[in-house]
Amino acid sequence: MRKRNTTYKVFISHASDDTWVAKQMATHLEQCGASYFLDVADIQHGDEFEEQIRQALRTADEMLLLLTPWAITRSYIWMETGVFWERQKRVVVVLYGVTSKDFLKDPRIPHFLKKKDFVLINEIDTYFAQLEARVKAKRGKNGRKKT
Repeated sequence: MRKRNTTYKVFISHASDDTWVAKQMATHLEQCGASYFLDVADIQHGDEFEEQIRQALRTADEMLLLLTPWAITRSYIWMETGVFWERQKRVVVVLYGVTSKDFLKDPRIPHFLKKKDFVLINEIDTYFAQLEARVKAKRGKNGRKKT
């Protein structure tokens, strides 16, 4: 997770083929006042990869799942998503290169994700606006000063 003075943390789940897009999302998360976990930014050479993932999954408030044709085939994507589902934490699905129709018909995608209000990549600004409101609300609950 980013070492930032924030109480709201977002776990970015993505396929390695989508790293550039995930980094762009991370920049916007910071602009919303949230910290984030992004494997390529937060796991260093010599770290135990899976332990770093587990720690980030434990401490994050929500998941931003970048779902692309490549991500659908990655086992880590579904493992990470399952952790958030089990812990009843927010999972926000962003479709990129996957149509709404294909997403809803794909048997590899867990049913609980199909029931969520997903976001198309070209409409992601609405997600960032909603996230910023959640960040501000959590800061208010924790008694932190709003800046």
